[in-house]
Amino acid sequence: MTVADLSRRIRLGEDSTLELKRVVLSGDRVTRPHRNEFADELAAFANSRGGTLILGVDDATREVLGIPLEGLDAVEGWVREICNDSVNPALSVDIRKLELPDAAGTSVPVICIDIARSLFVHKSPGGYFRRIGSSKREMAAEFLARLFQERSQSRVIRFDESIVPRTSPEHLDEELTRRFLREAAELTEDTLHKLRIVAADEEDVVRLTLAGVLLCTQEPQQWMPHAYIQAVSYAGERTDVNYQTDARDIEGPLDEQVAEALHFVRRNMLVRATKVTARVDQPQFSERAVFEALVNAVAHRDYSMGGSRVRLHMFGDRLELYVPGALANTLSPDSLHLRQANRNELIVSLLARCPAPAGLGRTHLMDRRGDGVPIIREECQQLAGRLPEYSLIDDSELRLVIWAA
Repeated sequence: MTVADLSRRIRLGEDSTLELKRVVLSGDRVTRPHRNEFADELAAFANSRGGTLILGVDDATREVLGIPLEGLDAVEGWVREICNDSVNPALSVDIRKLELPDAAGTSVPVICIDIARSLFVHKSPGGYFRRIGSSKREMAAEFLARLFQERSQSRVIRFDESIVPRTSPEHLDEELTRRFLREAAELTEDTLHKLRIVAADEEDVVRLTLAGVLLCTQEPQQWMPHAYIQAVSYAGERTDVNYQTDARDIEGPLDEQVAEALHFVRRNMLVRATKVTARVDQPQFSERAVFEALVNAVAHRDYSMGGSRVRLHMFGDRLELYVPGALANTLSPDSLHLRQANRNELIVSLLARCPAPAGLGRTHLMDRRGDGVPIIREECQQLAGRLPEYSLIDDSELRLVIWAA
């Protein structure tokens, strides 16, 4: 929000997302507003939809009075102390020092505090408050109980179930969406909610979830530009742009990305002919192992890491796959074939309904039993005589190496 925007809002006065407070100092001590009442105001915003509190403006006259420059740091420290010590659980806010024009047009310092809607319910010295209109109100017992339930549920919502702003059910591709419906089921909003392809936001507007965007729209990259596979093939055994033989950014719905990436590998890998009693074509890499690795990559990557994409690199002696995100829960590279943990439960469940390409030993993309990594290990051992290698890079990216035959 710009200074001009703040000035306009101040002229309009307080509302459900704006509170104005005059500041009175005695030396370095804040005597107004009262500490406990101020804590109640902060908690009320956090317990509601969030808002902005401006210190240095008279709430009755809407006049910008400012804060003495020499007392600005003391006021900021006072605010932080209240957030940490007078609100439970402690409140995280964004504090900005700004200059706004007073009645004479002179720029004077103020403090702008932005309070986000919290995932928790906060108690302040006066009790549990929420914002209603331009004032705070103590919550009734039944409302408080409901808020505790809502906020506790919101903390366990996985990222793939989160709402994607600026989306609507109109962005869904009907053909892509229908494959997740049972036979003869109608494509209704209620059905979409049950599948968790859509969800209502705080304004009760229906939006697409992340999983809905990634699997049910033709161009997910409109909203998630980093949700793609970067595929590069090199001649030789090192990364060198001069030895690139093929490169492509593979976009579209997740299942189409898997199919296109598998096609990229087929197109670029070598096939060696061997002859014992008859000619046998031996591929450079096991297609089944590559398929399982690609499915795991799009299913389990961390989509909250903006700017990070799945990277597929092919070399003469190996294939490397880089997947954004640390391993889920307490998994380690050494335990991937022994244990299972899903970062994106909804994406996994939807991929389990997507048909798999022919000839790969399964009918659907995802196997809910968690057999992907064991299959990769077995296929690699049989073809190349070496197990694949998993490693973590800076606790933020998983690297898989599949050795060539």
